[in-house]
Amino acid sequence: MQDASNLSLEEAAEEHRELSETLKALSAAYYQEDAPRVDDAEYDVLFRKLQEIEVAFPELVSDESPTQRVGAAPAKGFGKVRHSVPMLSLDNAFNSEDLREFEGRVRRFLGLPHTEDVAFFAEPKIDGLSASLRYENARFVQGATRGDGQEGEDITENLKTLQDLPLRLKGDKNLHPDVFEVRGEVYMSISDFQILNENQAKAGQKIFANPRNAAAGSLRQLDKKITASRKLRLFAYAWGDASEVPGLTQSEVLEQFSQWGFSVNPLSKVCHNMEEAIDAYRKIEELRATLDYDIDGVVFKVNRLDWQSRLGFVSRSPRWAIAHKFPAEKATTLVKDIEIQVGRTGALTPVARLAPVSVGGVVVSNATLHNEEEIERKDIRIGDTVVIQRAGDVIPQVVEVQVDKRDESTSEPFQYPTVCPVCGSHAVREVNALSGKVDVVRRCTGGLICDAQAMERLKHFVSRNAFDIDGLGAKQIELFFTLGWVKSPVDIFALEEADKTRLQKIKNLEGFGEKAVKNLFEAINQRREIELDRFIFALGIRHVGQGNARLLAKNYLTLENLLNAFSAEQADPGKVYVDLLNIDGIGAAVADAVKEFFTEEKNREILKALQNQLVVIDFEAPSNDSPVAGKTVVFTGSLELMTRAEAKVKAEGLGAKVSGSVSAKTDYVVAGAKAGSKLKKAEDLGVAVVTEQEWLDLIGG
Repeated sequence: MQDASNLSLEEAAEEHRELSETLKALSAAYYQEDAPRVDDAEYDVLFRKLQEIEVAFPELVSDESPTQRVGAAPAKGFGKVRHSVPMLSLDNAFNSEDLREFEGRVRRFLGLPHTEDVAFFAEPKIDGLSASLRYENARFVQGATRGDGQEGEDITENLKTLQDLPLRLKGDKNLHPDVFEVRGEVYMSISDFQILNENQAKAGQKIFANPRNAAAGSLRQLDKKITASRKLRLFAYAWGDASEVPGLTQSEVLEQFSQWGFSVNPLSKVCHNMEEAIDAYRKIEELRATLDYDIDGVVFKVNRLDWQSRLGFVSRSPRWAIAHKFPAEKATTLVKDIEIQVGRTGALTPVARLAPVSVGGVVVSNATLHNEEEIERKDIRIGDTVVIQRAGDVIPQVVEVQVDKRDESTSEPFQYPTVCPVCGSHAVREVNALSGKVDVVRRCTGGLICDAQAMERLKHFVSRNAFDIDGLGAKQIELFFTLGWVKSPVDIFALEEADKTRLQKIKNLEGFGEKAVKNLFEAINQRREIELDRFIFALGIRHVGQGNARLLAKNYLTLENLLNAFSAEQADPGKVYVDLLNIDGIGAAVADAVKEFFTEEKNREILKALQNQLVVIDFEAPSNDSPVAGKTVVFTGSLELMTRAEAKVKAEGLGAKVSGSVSAKTDYVVAGAKAGSKLKKAEDLGVAVVTEQEWLDLIGG
């Protein structure tokens, strides 16, 4: 090869094309086929030659050049990306019976006879970091982390450094979908992880606990040169937004992924029934120790995409997929102390401080003890030798006390406190007024004066699935709370203005500086708009997790509607409470907690103050184009063209409310075969009665 400066533009272009194709092929052989064709030194020579040509002829540089996977200046931070199709989590199975029950649910939902096999696609569950990769006209244009499933971080430039991520999909671009989001797991091989930690130790830098942590930390580097040096890899396994899906089954689409240039896990396979799927789980578990990457279970997906579409989703997971985790890993250690932590709802939670021990490659020094009944039942004492277990990302827990190793002469049962260790208020176990049962959790009664509860609520408010403010995590909240700068959520959004008049500036605090403070204020201002369901979740209402927050948002649509429903001027508070209970999925405990929160005047004052600081985005209601949006429908009798569950999901997806009883407010009764009392009541009340086919015609099929 000639010196680049002596080449003509035409010669340089031809050599650039040949070198690019060669380097791409070598990368594919190394990363996707685990079959390197040349050693690293030879690869580096070719890579440097390509760099020389691009320096001499910058007009030849393109986004698809192997050199563009690394080299840009460090980013200032990661922007937010709203997933057009949510990245949901999976339900878990813990044994073979759970898998068989999963198959049973699929059959019941689809109304399948026992004689018809259900094929499942089985694939190892990679222990890495989920990512979404958006392609437009076959070109990679954006990559994002999973985040909370609704919104992730923009890591496009860092993902470009992965050698087995195609910057342009292989094949004829005219045959590719206009838009396609590939989803996959970014991971680090065990061998590369060991090399990384050896190099980190030599340089006196941080040692990573396991390959997953190393992959996550590497992918979120602001300097993508660091990411590129870490040898991250990617397995593609699913998709999100797509203008067209290239296949009729899960397995067909993944075969297309391979043809496009992605790595698909070689252990993935189609199982023609659940017994084959269970056998596949056992075989993959046997291979686990021989693999050069970490897996923590096997994922099973209904293979037919038309069935996946019919099955749909529950609030946070698909009905057509399940993860069978491997058994928890265990270790033995010593309980050095038992401490009581006070949570945002006042719950006093016991935590065992342990002699550090490695469990599944992760050093563990704390374990949850759940509550005082758990401590009494297992008779856990300070000084005991215990067996702990950890499964996946679950907080380690004590599963057994080795009583034979206890020194009875000095050991004493743990005395659970009856006062809050933070504020000194009484700590009590509530009694359920209806059942008479005593709550297993002891709670601090000093909700208005307990700093622990206020601080923990603020930590929850800024947590990942709530406001998710970069640079404002638990440590910063503790610091600002201790200094008296942030005592309520309102103070967070007034922090920048207050800092201008404060004698001691944030920039003067340890760990901060001009740039860090500027970035913090920018991050806070970027979160002055938030979706209603995330806002409700951020409030930290007892019993209201992400699923219930979304149910409330879907039902009330706007924050104003929610506040007005529970205002002091509400003419019929009893009806409001009944309406709350009528939301499918909302039980009495949740309804009580929501009512108590939104009728408390101090909470309403905070919410009104937040409305002056924020824009809470209305929940996106189903399209008004639907002929049944806002209508109440009752299904009765034996449905033959669809199952009851499928009919309910479809109706709710079109904005209808599905009720279990007929009243004067019912708009439609869909009557199947052998309809009984509900049909008669509908006829007596003059409610419109339609057949299954008439209902399908009404909603468009």
